Amino acid sequence: MGVIRVDNVTRQYGPRLVLDGLSLDLHPGETVGIIGPNGAGKTTLFRLIAGLEHPDMGTVTRSKGLRVGYLSQDPQVDPNATIHDEVAAAFTDLLDIERKMHAVSDDMATAEGDELARLMDELAELQTKFEAAGGHEIETRLREVIGGLGFSERDLEQRVGTLSGGQKCRVALGRMLLQNSTYLLLDEPTNHLDIDAVRWLEKFLASHTGGAAIISHDRYLLDRLADKIVEVDRGKAQVFPGSYTDYVDIRERRALTQERQFVQDRAFIEKERAYIAKHLAGQRSKQAIGRRRRLERMLDEGAFTVERPSERASLKLEFDENATAGRTLLEAVGVSKAYGDRELFSELDVQVSSGERVGITGPNGAGKSTLLKTLVGLIEPDTGKARRDPKAVIGWYSQDASDLKPANRLLDEILLARPEFSDEQARSAAARFLFRGEDVFKPVSALSGGEQSRLRLLKLVLQGPNILVMDEPTNHLDIASREALEDALDEYPGTIVTVSHDRYFLDKIATRMLAIRDGQTRSLLGNYSDYVALIEREQREAAAVTARAAEAVSRRKNERPGRVTGATPRSKYDKIPISDLEAGIMRDEERLSQLNERFGDPEVYKDAEAMAALQAEYDTLKLELAEAHRAWETRVEQG
Repeated sequence: MGVIRVDNVTRQYGPRLVLDGLSLDLHPGETVGIIGPNGAGKTTLFRLIAGLEHPDMGTVTRSKGLRVGYLSQDPQVDPNATIHDEVAAAFTDLLDIERKMHAVSDDMATAEGDELARLMDELAELQTKFEAAGGHEIETRLREVIGGLGFSERDLEQRVGTLSGGQKCRVALGRMLLQNSTYLLLDEPTNHLDIDAVRWLEKFLASHTGGAAIISHDRYLLDRLADKIVEVDRGKAQVFPGSYTDYVDIRERRALTQERQFVQDRAFIEKERAYIAKHLAGQRSKQAIGRRRRLERMLDEGAFTVERPSERASLKLEFDENATAGRTLLEAVGVSKAYGDRELFSELDVQVSSGERVGITGPNGAGKSTLLKTLVGLIEPDTGKARRDPKAVIGWYSQDASDLKPANRLLDEILLARPEFSDEQARSAAARFLFRGEDVFKPVSALSGGEQSRLRLLKLVLQGPNILVMDEPTNHLDIASREALEDALDEYPGTIVTVSHDRYFLDKIATRMLAIRDGQTRSLLGNYSDYVALIEREQREAAAVTARAAEAVSRRKNERPGRVTGATPRSKYDKIPISDLEAGIMRDEERLSQLNERFGDPEVYKDAEAMAALQAEYDTLKLELAEAHRAWETRVEQG
């Protein structure tokens, strides 16, 4: 039996059947990716496993003693708590022990005799529990998680109630990750995380040994973490071994097999029906009746593939051929932009040539969206110039849906983009973007986030641009819609510039990456994976330089002139008064502790050079402190 077993579970909300006899086993040590269309019941499945809801039929069982940590898409947090205290709530049991330790220590100050002895025993027992549970590492672990999720030291005392919805989700994620749960249920954990924070989360989850199930549209994350993929659709769960890419391969092979079987079954059924119709009233009527009974029995027993496998959704984008070959379409020269005292970037030079597919990445707040708006002329830079080729027909896709009017019907929005269209032409255009039948009469306000995104992409196409400039185009799209968009963009002959946190999307689309960090840009040929490989190689090289520097420091200390082999080496601390030596050791220990805390600072974590410098200072100080300790011990022994 698995750690968690979902057995023949049915869940219904009013007339809507969400889960229909779904069964699933989740095993220890496995990371499971949960995928499926929006509204397929993935979140309902998690709520049943977490015990927040109960099935209408079937059972959900968990192994005895299993601690399940659940992160919902809309987690509850205390608005009056600080970020530090809300995340630290993960250590409630440890903090209770710490408070008891302080209380016992206070009581010991006035206790005597047997009472003092009892309190000393109690304190010793509490200290043992505290240390065994990692109590002394609370602040280090807390700052590592908070830093990894994109908060800085100065954010720690900020009230949770003042945060945005995305920041609150990050706080809840940090709290859950520190709760020491055995099995993790994560519902879209990468929502509201920038690429740096997602990479940190991947490393954290890769080190978690208890097991996890992750609902996510982040295919890159699923490729790196998932041991198997569970597809939830039409109330059922289907299991695919391996990563997301393995799932895609298996799905396509199964679809081909099902298509061939469907064709064979249709041919057999049609042949049998033709025979029955031809001979039912003739000399071979007995054979025809026999065949009819056999065919009816086989149909009743489900012997045939009676439905054609559903075809993959396809967004059909039709553009004119690129008429701007060999030209620079967008250019920024020496541009700077600041809002108040906060400078986003300074003296940036960016050039986009015809035919390029540029992916832009960087942490939240780095100025990616601002740069896009500057390039297309929606905002003016503080300094420098942004130029656009006169032949550039720009298709602009922003993050928000402010270009849609909630009261308009979908059909009205299409006609706003192309007033010359007839209703029939508008409906034909809508069908190419998967809006069929009565969908075109829905008001915009009734469309889901994904449907609004598709409508905005449709309007973008109708403009006939030769350059697409898109800010997070995959937001709100489920995996099927993202794949359809990628297929469509693959056929697009023009130029693409896109900001995205969807690393899988960037791998499929980008041929050049532009990374924005700390007000500067860095350009390199290739996709997102090529960019990550470069960064990781540079970090390895920086770590090697640090190691060599530390080794050189150690070697120089052991190779002082006049050193006699086998004799105790002289130390620079030998002539320092022991009281000054002790004070220096205390200062160095405090400094070492401060350096250790800085490893959790996201500004350091995201900067390879800063990380290398911090590591070098930490290693050097650690060596100095070790030498000082040895000198102190020698002085004490000598009296």
